[in-house]
Amino acid sequence: MGFKTQYDIEVDFEVPKKIPWYYAPFFAAFWLILYVAVVVTQINHLPNALNRKDEIDHPDAFIAERAEMQLINLSRIGPKVVGSEANEVTAVNFLRQQIEEVKAQASDYFQFEVDVQLATGSYVHWSMVNMYQSIQNVVVKMSAKDSTSENYLLINSHYDSVPGSPGAGDAGSMIVVMLEVMRVIAKSNGPLKHPIVFLFNGAEENPLQASHAFITQHKWANNCKALINLDAAGSGGREVLFQSGPEHPWLMRYYRKVPHPFATSMGEEIFQAGIIPSDTDFRIFRDYGGVPGFDMAYIFNGYVYHTEYDRVNIISKRSLQNTGDNVVVLAKGVANAPEMDNPEDHAEGHVIFYDFLGWFMVFYTQTIGIVINVVVCVIALLAIAVSLFFMHARSGLPMKGVLMRYLTIFAIQIVSLALAAGLTALVAVFMDGVGRPLTWFSETWMLIGLYFCPMFFGMGILPAYYLEKTKKDKLSLGFRIQLFMHSHCLFLIILTIVLTSIGLRSSFMCMMAVLFDIAALIINLITKWHRRAYWFAFAAMICQILPFLYYTSIAHATYFTMIPMAGRSGSGSNPDLLIAGIAIFMALLFAGFIIPLFFFFRKTRTIIGSFLAITILFIIIAVTPAGFPYKAKTATQRYSLIHVQRTLHNSDGSVRLHESGIYVYPQDRNKDSADEYIKAIGEKHKVSEYCDAEMFCGMPLYNHRWHKARERSFWIPTEEDPNLPGPRPTLTLTNSYKLDSDETKRFEFNLQGPDHMTIFIGLKGDAKIFNWSFNDTMLREQWEQPYFIYFSYGKDESRALDFSVDVEKASGSFEMPSLEIGIGGHWIHQKIVRTPKYQQFVESFPEYSSVNDWIATYESWYF
Repeated sequence: MGFKTQYDIEVDFEVPKKIPWYYAPFFAAFWLILYVAVVVTQINHLPNALNRKDEIDHPDAFIAERAEMQLINLSRIGPKVVGSEANEVTAVNFLRQQIEEVKAQASDYFQFEVDVQLATGSYVHWSMVNMYQSIQNVVVKMSAKDSTSENYLLINSHYDSVPGSPGAGDAGSMIVVMLEVMRVIAKSNGPLKHPIVFLFNGAEENPLQASHAFITQHKWANNCKALINLDAAGSGGREVLFQSGPEHPWLMRYYRKVPHPFATSMGEEIFQAGIIPSDTDFRIFRDYGGVPGFDMAYIFNGYVYHTEYDRVNIISKRSLQNTGDNVVVLAKGVANAPEMDNPEDHAEGHVIFYDFLGWFMVFYTQTIGIVINVVVCVIALLAIAVSLFFMHARSGLPMKGVLMRYLTIFAIQIVSLALAAGLTALVAVFMDGVGRPLTWFSETWMLIGLYFCPMFFGMGILPAYYLEKTKKDKLSLGFRIQLFMHSHCLFLIILTIVLTSIGLRSSFMCMMAVLFDIAALIINLITKWHRRAYWFAFAAMICQILPFLYYTSIAHATYFTMIPMAGRSGSGSNPDLLIAGIAIFMALLFAGFIIPLFFFFRKTRTIIGSFLAITILFIIIAVTPAGFPYKAKTATQRYSLIHVQRTLHNSDGSVRLHESGIYVYPQDRNKDSADEYIKAIGEKHKVSEYCDAEMFCGMPLYNHRWHKARERSFWIPTEEDPNLPGPRPTLTLTNSYKLDSDETKRFEFNLQGPDHMTIFIGLKGDAKIFNWSFNDTMLREQWEQPYFIYFSYGKDESRALDFSVDVEKASGSFEMPSLEIGIGGHWIHQKIVRTPKYQQFVESFPEYSSVNDWIATYESWYF
């Protein structure tokens, strides 16, 4: 009887009065303030920029002011498109001059070799043969005069840009970082155990041609054993390390020493999954040269990426300082690394890496990651089991009763998570369905109400109802709330095991959530605070601060990377679903153990319901003019336009179609927003309407992305022919003759035209191509025809391409056409004179638009 009295007293202590509801906003504000004060501040933190006058006190430091002055001069050249004088002459002369200045300041410890590579080659890039002729690289090898090492560190970035963009961020900023890093190292007295090759890449945007030229043809390529690749998908901020290796964890030992780390292997898996609509030279060096290394890029302010607004005035010196500080340390570390003697001896599998708010780095191999994940999950299961046993012992309920409650609550938790994810996805579908996608594009604060609040509501409303209905349960409120937290932990344990089993390194994200929750549970069990609801909640809250900071920092960086990309990822998919998916995943990690703490407040259902009210309020805002997604210059809507003249020939050489029109390629979900401007110039047709009748739609598709977007691109026939900046491409059949048998025949052609052309080859009847002078991958792997060849040339005086196609016909009759060849000519950097109506059409786009346009022709023949 004495035991029962003591137990009754303790149970009363376990069931405290609920906290007044009006404290709940302060609890929510605590987390919001923590995010703003720590995460936002730290994510945007950049070091103070050093000026040239500071060099006296910092002789071995990266000087941001000098890099900025170089960037100003480089940007003044304007757009640097492959084949243009700006790219092939002016930019190359600028780089050679800067290199000579570095050599003049270098100490006697170093020697330099400078080479301007002129290269021709090809490879298959996604769904096309990517063929280049006479493109350029400016290459510098810096080494110690007494060096005998044959293993080099390669540092790469590109100085070319897309049409219409000065390319200050992408990637002029990285070019000047390389120049200043070279100067800093050259002025020192070493040591430099292994030479450094600085590759100033002249054709990355073409795409990725110059890196392929270097790694497959240059005299120093085989000696390059490690890589630092520098690029940009934004303009300024902190550069992120998003790819490393592969399979060389030793590299991270040197990245860990950089002063401003910002890295995540989750970004590597996202990038390699193709979610991000970009590619970098890193893949070329990895796939064609087997060179492991680092892939680093600016990711913030991607709104200006590949637009006319990518200018030097929006890149801060502090951004250059941040990157320069890191690259100097990384270059010196890797160039002097003993692992560089035999890098392959240190290939130990993939690596998991991440930083914490830029304060420190964590990295370990994937094998160790599997062990950590399993150990944490096992400990977590044991800790939950111990907690359930103590609940049984303290409540007087049989163990079966506690387990049944846990299973019931786990089921409610799973349904709650499904409800939360479903509501969040429903908002995304609704916003797209009512024609209001991208409402968060320029006003990123909209994300909180649109996609995080429905997650919070869904995660909390069913548990709130359950706790209300079971308030007379023998198991105390504190224990029942703990069961909800244990249920969420069990869900994350299962998720961790599943993701680990399928080989995803990003499973560490789920593991860390389990780790910190179990840390709180173990503390509560040891201190017996699990018996006291408020103390238990306090320990849980404290242990959630670090994971909250980490997960919200990842969410912040992910959103500020992905949101601008939604403006150029095409109109084929609903971008709101991607944004909602990020919210779902991140909320599962950082909110799953915080939402249950709201259950300690009175009027719990009202508090949780307020998240739904906020969502409804934000939806209302989003469908009003306040939710308009675009802003002039800073968050623009992108269009690519081509004024095209196309001519299609019959088999006898006569013309069966000759017309001009405007090709419209909208680059985001709001593909119909230009309809009112289109009506003023002509009738809109989907490009895909022409695809069944004509090879590659009978259009001068610029690259594989344009082909993928044909369902969402438009053709507007017009009466005006474009003003061609030069002679249209000419395709000449120079020779044709039978080969070894009557069934085989070779066709030899000469093609002349502008420095960017597309070649489309299709077959007629029973014809089959068994060989050609292009890259043979498509034939060897038996790709379906028609075939897509992208061809460009740089510093090329001949401006011609000779190629041959070998055709086999089982019938042996070549009287009927065997081949259809279409040629698209693109004048993407030349000065153009728009026709009056076309000029009016371009000018009709609103101020918030970013329009990139050029002139093209398309002509096809049968042979």
